Amino acid sequence: MIANSAYMARRLHLLGEWDAALAVLGPDAAPELRAEIAVDRWFFRMQNHAEAEEAVSALDPASPIAQLLTGRLAYSRLLFLRDTRPDDRAAAEAAYRATAEDGDEILSAWAEYHWAVLLDNIDEDAAGALPRYETALEVATKSGDGLFESYIIRHLAPHKEPAERLAMLRRSLHLRAALGARPQTIAAQALLAEYLPEDDPERAELLRIFRPGAEELHIAWLLFED
Repeated sequence: MIANSAYMARRLHLLGEWDAALAVLGPDAAPELRAEIAVDRWFFRMQNHAEAEEAVSALDPASPIAQLLTGRLAYSRLLFLRDTRPDDRAAAEAAYRATAEDGDEILSAWAEYHWAVLLDNIDEDAAGALPRYETALEVATKSGDGLFESYIIRHLAPHKEPAERLAMLRRSLHLRAALGARPQTIAAQALLAEYLPEDDPERAELLRIFRPGAEELHIAWLLFED
Protein backbone atom coordinates (compact mmCIF):
# COMPACT_ATOMS: atom_id res chain seq x y z
CA MET A 1 0.00 0.00 0.00
CA ILE A 2 2.80 2.41 0.88
CA ALA A 3 4.57 1.59 -2.40
CA ASN A 4 1.37 2.25 -4.37
CA SER A 5 0.78 5.50 -2.50
CA ALA A 6 4.33 6.63 -3.19
CA TYR A 7 3.96 5.83 -6.90
CA MET A 8 0.71 7.79 -7.11
CA ALA A 9 2.23 10.68 -5.18
CA ARG A 10 5.18 10.82 -7.57
CA ARG A 11 2.88 10.90 -10.59
CA LEU A 12 0.75 13.65 -9.06
CA HIS A 13 3.91 15.54 -8.10
CA LEU A 14 5.05 15.43 -11.72
CA LEU A 15 1.73 16.97 -12.78
CA GLY A 16 2.01 19.81 -10.27
CA GLU A 17 -0.83 18.42 -8.16
CA TRP A 18 1.11 18.97 -4.95
CA ASP A 19 -1.86 19.02 -2.55
CA ALA A 20 -3.23 15.78 -3.98
CA ALA A 21 0.20 14.15 -3.87
CA LEU A 22 0.60 14.97 -0.19
CA ALA A 23 -2.93 13.78 0.56
CA VAL A 24 -2.24 10.43 -1.12
CA LEU A 25 0.88 9.95 1.00
CA GLY A 26 -0.74 10.82 4.29
CA PRO A 27 1.15 12.37 7.20
CA ASP A 28 3.45 9.47 8.05
CA ALA A 29 4.33 7.69 4.77
CA ALA A 30 7.56 8.22 2.79
CA PRO A 31 8.88 11.22 4.75
CA GLU A 32 11.63 12.04 2.22
CA LEU A 33 9.18 12.12 -0.66
CA ARG A 34 6.72 14.13 1.41
CA ALA A 35 9.41 16.71 2.18
CA GLU A 36 10.46 16.92 -1.47
CA ILE A 37 6.87 17.51 -2.61
CA ALA A 38 6.23 20.08 0.13
CA VAL A 39 9.37 22.01 -0.80
CA ASP A 40 8.41 21.98 -4.49
CA ARG A 41 4.91 23.23 -3.65
CA TRP A 42 6.41 26.13 -1.73
CA PHE A 43 8.85 26.89 -4.54
CA PHE A 44 6.24 27.00 -7.29
CA ARG A 45 3.33 28.48 -5.37
CA MET A 46 5.10 30.48 -2.63
CA GLN A 47 2.58 28.98 -0.21
CA ASN A 48 2.77 26.65 2.79
CA HIS A 49 6.35 27.45 3.71
CA ALA A 50 5.78 26.37 7.31
CA GLU A 51 4.52 22.98 6.16
CA ALA A 52 7.54 22.54 3.90
CA GLU A 53 9.91 23.41 6.73
CA GLU A 54 8.08 21.04 9.06
CA ALA A 55 8.33 18.21 6.53
CA VAL A 56 12.07 18.77 6.16
CA SER A 57 12.55 18.95 9.93
CA ALA A 58 10.97 15.48 10.22
CA LEU A 59 14.00 14.03 8.40
CA ASP A 60 17.38 13.17 9.90
CA PRO A 61 18.98 16.65 9.78
CA ALA A 62 22.37 15.17 8.92
CA SER A 63 21.08 13.21 5.93
CA PRO A 64 22.05 14.48 2.47
CA ILE A 65 18.42 14.85 1.35
CA ALA A 66 17.55 16.90 4.43
CA GLN A 67 20.58 19.10 3.80
CA LEU A 68 19.65 19.59 0.15
CA LEU A 69 16.04 20.52 0.95
CA THR A 70 17.16 22.84 3.75
CA GLY A 71 19.39 24.60 1.24
CA ARG A 72 16.56 24.90 -1.25
CA LEU A 73 14.29 26.51 1.33
CA ALA A 74 16.96 29.03 2.30
CA TYR A 75 17.70 29.82 -1.36
CA SER A 76 14.04 30.27 -2.26
CA ARG A 77 13.47 32.68 0.62
CA LEU A 78 16.32 34.78 -0.77
CA LEU A 79 15.11 34.51 -4.36
CA PHE A 80 11.51 35.45 -3.58
CA LEU A 81 12.36 37.85 -0.74
CA ARG A 82 9.86 36.03 1.46
CA ASP A 83 10.56 35.80 5.21
CA THR A 84 14.30 35.97 4.62
CA ARG A 85 16.64 35.18 7.47
CA PRO A 86 20.06 36.71 8.12
CA ASP A 87 21.86 33.41 7.63
CA ASP A 88 19.97 32.22 4.52
CA ARG A 89 22.85 32.79 2.10
CA ALA A 90 25.40 31.03 4.28
CA ALA A 91 22.95 28.29 5.26
CA ALA A 92 22.13 27.49 1.64
CA GLU A 93 25.76 27.15 0.62
CA ALA A 94 26.65 25.10 3.69
CA ALA A 95 23.74 22.73 3.01
CA TYR A 96 24.71 22.28 -0.64
CA ARG A 97 28.34 21.69 0.28
CA ALA A 98 27.36 19.04 2.83
CA THR A 99 25.14 17.26 0.29
CA ALA A 100 27.80 17.42 -2.41
CA GLU A 101 30.29 15.80 -0.03
CA ASP A 102 28.04 13.17 1.58
CA GLY A 103 25.34 12.31 -0.97
CA ASP A 104 25.38 9.61 -3.63
CA GLU A 105 26.43 10.59 -7.15
CA ILE A 106 23.01 11.82 -8.25
CA LEU A 107 22.21 13.70 -5.05
CA SER A 108 25.69 15.25 -5.03
CA ALA A 109 25.15 16.40 -8.62
CA TRP A 110 21.82 17.98 -7.64
CA ALA A 111 23.67 19.80 -4.86
CA GLU A 112 26.24 21.06 -7.38
CA TYR A 113 23.40 22.30 -9.59
CA HIS A 114 21.59 24.10 -6.77
CA TRP A 115 24.88 25.56 -5.56
CA ALA A 116 25.46 26.89 -9.09
CA VAL A 117 21.98 28.46 -9.13
CA LEU A 118 22.71 30.14 -5.80
CA LEU A 119 25.94 31.59 -7.16
CA ASP A 120 24.27 32.57 -10.43
CA ASN A 121 20.99 34.08 -9.25
CA ILE A 122 21.84 35.44 -5.83
CA ASP A 123 25.54 36.33 -6.12
CA GLU A 124 25.57 37.01 -9.88
CA ASP A 125 28.79 34.99 -9.96
CA ALA A 126 28.68 33.30 -13.35
CA ALA A 127 32.34 32.32 -13.19
CA GLY A 128 31.70 30.36 -10.01
CA ALA A 129 28.43 28.88 -11.23
CA LEU A 130 29.40 27.57 -14.66
CA PRO A 131 31.82 24.80 -13.55
CA ARG A 132 29.20 23.48 -11.12
CA TYR A 133 26.55 23.46 -13.83
CA GLU A 134 28.92 21.49 -16.05
CA THR A 135 29.69 18.99 -13.28
CA ALA A 136 25.99 18.41 -12.71
CA LEU A 137 25.29 18.15 -16.44
CA GLU A 138 27.91 15.44 -16.87
CA VAL A 139 26.16 13.30 -14.25
CA ALA A 140 22.69 14.02 -15.63
CA THR A 141 23.61 13.03 -19.17
CA LYS A 142 25.59 9.98 -18.06
CA SER A 143 22.64 8.74 -16.02
CA GLY A 144 20.07 9.55 -18.70
CA ASP A 145 18.06 11.72 -16.30
CA GLY A 146 16.20 13.96 -18.72
CA LEU A 147 14.39 16.00 -16.09
CA PHE A 148 17.62 16.77 -14.28
CA GLU A 149 19.26 17.72 -17.57
CA SER A 150 16.35 20.03 -18.35
CA TYR A 151 16.93 21.94 -15.12
CA ILE A 152 20.64 22.38 -15.75
CA ILE A 153 20.47 23.49 -19.37
CA ARG A 154 17.66 25.91 -18.52
CA HIS A 155 20.14 27.76 -16.32
CA LEU A 156 23.15 27.27 -18.59
CA ALA A 157 21.32 28.67 -21.62
CA PRO A 158 21.43 32.38 -20.68
CA HIS A 159 25.24 32.15 -20.56
CA LYS A 160 25.47 30.92 -24.17
CA GLU A 161 25.43 32.68 -27.54
CA PRO A 162 21.92 33.29 -28.94
CA ALA A 163 21.67 30.29 -31.27
CA GLU A 164 22.93 27.81 -28.68
CA ARG A 165 20.85 29.50 -26.00
CA LEU A 166 17.61 28.97 -27.90
CA ALA A 167 18.56 25.39 -28.76
CA MET A 168 19.16 24.63 -25.08
CA LEU A 169 15.92 26.29 -24.00
CA ARG A 170 13.99 24.30 -26.59
CA ARG A 171 15.65 21.06 -25.51
CA SER A 172 14.79 21.81 -21.89
CA LEU A 173 11.17 22.39 -22.89
CA HIS A 174 10.99 19.21 -24.98
CA LEU A 175 12.56 17.06 -22.27
CA ARG A 176 10.04 18.28 -19.72
CA ALA A 177 7.08 17.87 -22.04
CA ALA A 178 8.15 14.33 -22.97
CA LEU A 179 8.36 13.37 -19.30
CA GLY A 180 4.98 14.89 -18.46
CA ALA A 181 6.46 17.33 -15.94
CA ARG A 182 3.74 19.94 -16.21
CA PRO A 183 4.93 22.79 -13.93
CA GLN A 184 8.43 22.58 -15.36
CA THR A 185 7.09 22.52 -18.93
CA ILE A 186 5.04 25.64 -18.29
CA ALA A 187 8.08 27.37 -16.80
CA ALA A 188 10.16 26.35 -19.84
CA GLN A 189 7.54 27.79 -22.21
CA ALA A 190 7.65 31.08 -20.33
CA LEU A 191 11.45 31.30 -20.37
CA LEU A 192 11.75 30.45 -24.05
CA ALA A 193 9.20 33.16 -24.82
CA GLU A 194 11.28 35.64 -22.83
CA TYR A 195 14.31 35.08 -25.05
CA LEU A 196 12.51 35.18 -28.41
CA PRO A 197 12.13 38.48 -30.34
CA GLU A 198 9.00 40.41 -29.49
CA ASP A 199 7.64 40.07 -33.04
CA ASP A 200 8.27 36.32 -33.25
CA PRO A 201 4.99 34.39 -33.72
CA GLU A 202 6.38 31.54 -31.60
CA ARG A 203 6.75 33.96 -28.70
CA ALA A 204 3.12 35.05 -28.98
CA GLU A 205 2.00 31.44 -29.10
CA LEU A 206 4.07 30.45 -26.06
CA LEU A 207 2.69 33.38 -24.08
CA ARG A 208 -0.83 32.35 -25.01
CA ILE A 209 -0.20 28.74 -24.01
CA PHE A 210 1.66 29.02 -20.74
CA ARG A 211 -0.46 31.56 -18.87
CA PRO A 212 -3.60 29.42 -18.37
CA GLY A 213 -1.47 26.55 -17.08
CA ALA A 214 0.38 28.85 -14.69
CA GLU A 215 -2.95 30.15 -13.41
CA GLU A 216 -4.39 26.67 -12.97
CA LEU A 217 -1.37 25.43 -11.00
CA HIS A 218 -0.93 28.78 -9.17
CA ILE A 219 2.72 29.13 -10.17
CA ALA A 220 3.25 32.39 -8.37
CA TRP A 221 6.45 33.65 -9.99
CA LEU A 222 5.03 33.18 -13.50
CA LEU A 223 1.85 35.03 -12.61
CA PHE A 224 3.95 38.04 -11.61
CA GLU A 225 5.15 38.39 -15.21
CA ASP A 226 3.73 41.19 -17.35
